[in-house]
Amino acid sequence: MRGADLLVQTLAAAGVTRIFSLSGNQIMPVYDACFDAGIEIIHTRHEAAAVFMAEAYAQLTGTVGVAMVTAGAGAANALGPLFTASESETPVLLLTGDSPLGQDGRGAFQELDQVPMTTPVTKLSFRPTRATDFGIDTACALRAALSGRSGPVHMALPFDLVDADATGGVIPTALGKEPMPLSDADLQTLTQAISKAQRPLILCGPAMNDARNPGKLAALQDALGAPVIAMESPRGLKDPALGDVGIALAQADLIVTLGKRIDFTLGFGGTNVVDAACDWIVVQPCATERDRAHRNLGTRLQACFAADPRDSIDALVGAGQGGHDTWRKEVANHIAARSFSERDTVLSGKITPAQLCAAVQRQLDKAEHSIMICDGGEFGQWAQAATNADLRVTNGISGAIGGGLCYGVGAKCAHPNATVFALMGDGTVGFHFAEFETAVRAGLPYVVVIGNDERWNAEHQIQLRDYGPDRLIGCQLSGARYDEAAIGLGAHGEHVTDVAELDAALDRAVQSGKPACVNVQIEGLPAPSGAAH
Repeated sequence: MRGADLLVQTLAAAGVTRIFSLSGNQIMPVYDACFDAGIEIIHTRHEAAAVFMAEAYAQLTGTVGVAMVTAGAGAANALGPLFTASESETPVLLLTGDSPLGQDGRGAFQELDQVPMTTPVTKLSFRPTRATDFGIDTACALRAALSGRSGPVHMALPFDLVDADATGGVIPTALGKEPMPLSDADLQTLTQAISKAQRPLILCGPAMNDARNPGKLAALQDALGAPVIAMESPRGLKDPALGDVGIALAQADLIVTLGKRIDFTLGFGGTNVVDAACDWIVVQPCATERDRAHRNLGTRLQACFAADPRDSIDALVGAGQGGHDTWRKEVANHIAARSFSERDTVLSGKITPAQLCAAVQRQLDKAEHSIMICDGGEFGQWAQAATNADLRVTNGISGAIGGGLCYGVGAKCAHPNATVFALMGDGTVGFHFAEFETAVRAGLPYVVVIGNDERWNAEHQIQLRDYGPDRLIGCQLSGARYDEAAIGLGAHGEHVTDVAELDAALDRAVQSGKPACVNVQIEGLPAPSGAAH
C-alpha cells in the first residue's frame, strides 16, 4: 500500500466520494488510488476553480469539500480561493502535490515552500513527513476543517511519500467534527438574557446560514422569540438582501452573535451603528475572534462564550421562551424593505437588473428544488436582493468575485436534481469561463445568467461617485457574445436584449438539458444599499 492509497482510503472512510482537481505530475499516484477507491474526480480547467467547486459543494452537503492540485504554480493558483473559503467559514481540504522530501534544498522540480504561503488563509497547513502517517494526518486535517470555526485546511504531499510504502499505516475512526456546545449554565444565561431584553437581535455568521442549517434558523427564531439574521455579505449593514437591517441594529437593546465576527460588516460594533447602551453576548468557538470581540466592544460585552453555536441549536430551541412578537414583526419589515420594483424602467429602454432578477425568480418559483448562486460586484448584489431560492451560495464576506460559475458545478454535484441558477456580471463570468467545458464534460446542466452592462460596474460606480463622470477610466468592457463562446464549449446559449424575450429564453435554457449561458444586456445600475435602499 502506497502513501497515496492510505490517503485516499482515509478520505473514503470519511465519506468522500468526489474530488475537484486539476491534474499534474506529483498527484498522479493519488489519481490512481482514487480509481480503486471509487472516488470520482471532477477535472477542472484551473486550480482555483477546483477550490471554488469544493467550497460550494461543502456548503451544500455539510461535508468537507476536497480539492487537489499539483505542485509549484498549481498550488499557487489555488491560493486565492482559500481566502474566500476562510471568510465564508467553509470546510475545504486542499491537497497539493509537492516536490520530494528527499530532494529538499537541492533545487527539485517545482520545489516551493507551500506551508508558509497557505498558513494565513487556512486553519491548518502542514507537510507530512512519513507515508505511514498519511491516515492520521488526513484525519487530523478533516477534523480541523469541520471543528470550531470551520474553514479550509491544506496538506502538501511530498511526491516520494505519496509513492512510498505505507504498510502499517492506520485509518483512524475519528474523522468528523469535534463538538463544542454551550455549557448548560451558559445556555441558561443566554436564553434568560434574550427573554429579559425588550428588543433582542441574534446575528449569525456564514456557517450558521440557512443553506447550511435548513429550517433551523426559523425554528431558533420562533423558540427564542428574537429575530435571527444571517450575515454573509461584505456590504454588511448595507447588504441589499437585508433591506433596512441597520435600523433594527440601531434599535436593539441586546445583540447576541452566534459565530458572527465583530468586524467591519458590523461597523466593528461601534456606537455609530449600535446604541451605546446595547448589551452584547458573543458565542464564538475561535479564541482569536473572541479576543477581537473584547477589543471592539469593551465593557459593552456582557458575556463571551467559547462554543460552536452549531452544536447548540437544538438545545437553544428547547430552552427558548418565545415572545417579542411585535419586535420580530418590526425587524421582519425592516429586512423585507426594498427600494426597487420590476416595474421600474430606465430612459435607455434597456432591461434593468430588477427585471432580470424577477424573470429568474419566476423560474425558481417553478422549480421543485432550487439553488441560487450570487456572484459579482453590483449585479451580484442585485441578485442577492431580488431573488430567493431553497438554497443559496454567495461569493461571501471576502468580496472575491469570479467563483460563481465554479460554484454552479459544485452545487449541481451536491444536488443533481436541483434547478441551479448562477447570476453573475459580465466582469465576473470572465474569471473561469472555461469551466463551461467542465460542466458540459461532466454532464452537469445548470443555468448561468449574465447581467451584461459592459463594464466593471462596482468600480464604475465608485468612479462616478468619487471622481465624477468626466474621470471614468479603465472599467469598460466590450459587448462580447458570451453566449456564443459558451456554445463553442458545448453549452446552450441565449442572447437577450428585450425584456419581452426574457422568460422564453430562460425557459429554453432550463429545458435544454445542458449547461446554459443566458447573456442579457442590462442597464448598469448601482446596487441598492443602505436605509430603505
